[in-house]
Amino acid sequence: MSTHYLACDFGAESGRLMLGTLNAGQLALEELHRFPNIPLEDSRHGLHWNVSQLFAEVQKGLKIAGERNLPISSISVDGWGVDYFLLDAEGEIIEPTFCYRNERNQQGVDHVFSKVPWEEVYGETGIQFIKFNTLYQLGAETPERLDKAATILPLGDGFNHLLCGVAKAEGSMASTTQMYDPRSGDWSDTLISAMGWSRNKFADIVSSGTHLGPLKPELAEASGLGGIDVIATCSHDTGAAVAAVPAVGEDWAYLSSGTWSLIGVELAKPIISDQSRELNFTNEIGYGNTVRLLRNVTGLWVVQECRREWQKLGQSYDYAALAQLATEAEPFVSLINPDDDCFFSPDNMLEAIKKFCLDTGQPVPASPGAYIRCALESLALLYRRRLFEVSELTGRTLNKLHIVGGGSKNALLNQFAANATGMEVVAGPAEATALGNIIVQAITLGHLENLEDARQVVGESMDVESYLPKDTVSWQAAYQRFSRLADS
Repeated sequence: MSTHYLACDFGAESGRLMLGTLNAGQLALEELHRFPNIPLEDSRHGLHWNVSQLFAEVQKGLKIAGERNLPISSISVDGWGVDYFLLDAEGEIIEPTFCYRNERNQQGVDHVFSKVPWEEVYGETGIQFIKFNTLYQLGAETPERLDKAATILPLGDGFNHLLCGVAKAEGSMASTTQMYDPRSGDWSDTLISAMGWSRNKFADIVSSGTHLGPLKPELAEASGLGGIDVIATCSHDTGAAVAAVPAVGEDWAYLSSGTWSLIGVELAKPIISDQSRELNFTNEIGYGNTVRLLRNVTGLWVVQECRREWQKLGQSYDYAALAQLATEAEPFVSLINPDDDCFFSPDNMLEAIKKFCLDTGQPVPASPGAYIRCALESLALLYRRRLFEVSELTGRTLNKLHIVGGGSKNALLNQFAANATGMEVVAGPAEATALGNIIVQAITLGHLENLEDARQVVGESMDVESYLPKDTVSWQAAYQRFSRLADS
């Protein structure tokens, strides 16, 4: 007998509603509805999310699902970390819901560090410094908005709240805020008190795989999905993606590859030390209260932004065409450090790459293929650097890198990653986030026994591809060049 689940997955570029079907130990996915996710921008608020439009698209997806007349068991939402809803006393969203790329973040950083030193922030949370973490975004909020807010709720959990009316913060998402203590499994009273915020405004934290409640009656009636349960799975998309990594043993690392690259290992306990702080590693929570020790680094954002700039110039390339052009380009002509601040949110990514090359005495890429090759080679070399640091922190010998997420479909980057790291790369599944969302629902409902069982089902149900290292001598030389750039 088949069981069915819905996963609502919000990404930085688009959202989608996915149907998962579990039948005789095989898991299948079907995209029911996809929609763009484009932040709004105005002179008063800067970048912010169009939440009403996003939720309207979710409701369209629910109606499409209802029209299938399937016995759907449950639904859960996952999304990117750090952004949040402010809810008033009636549970309504206080607009705007700011985007993490909003220019206000630096003032939030300054405000927080005026009250709590960085060493104490890291010691409490074990979370790497990124200036758009929730802690700093809240530090940039006006007292008026915070006073009006009755509940502060991470974004993915906020959409679960819109579905069922229950406002809970799921652990994997709460851990991204830089206000969560991974040792106690709760909000950091130390940080909240130091900032002068009200502790009771922060939604209660629940574990991955928590029943929240039924779909709101009006949503159930409009969609025809009566009786469907809303579950908090891993609300953070990377937490969901890592849950679906089809891995065994402990000699593996993961890379959740998309707009951002999140690279690290799965541990039983956090590592919070001077060394981990200096290396800027983060301890986020995964399914079963595991710890995802990782670095959040710039990913395919650089490629996406180059493509957008060419579109403005009337040159349209799909990602397959760009990969082919990069394959044909000369290797190792120019390298960049994708984690340099100049690539975070430039007005023009092509100009940012050009300036970086000129400033570091390298040739400027001469063609679209050269730009993309520069970006992909540099990303692969950055992965090597981060994995070396992971091994230093954990003492683990890593032999395999599992690449999941949309970026796992980039065969050229997968091969570059194998070449740069000297490891076997196992690419796939591309839909790891939705799969992780769904398997946690299945475990919660008793349809799969545990995470080990669920990962085996994923591995047996989804296509994966292996890449072995090539041309390691040339990549070693390139790594020496890259290291000099990254250290400068």
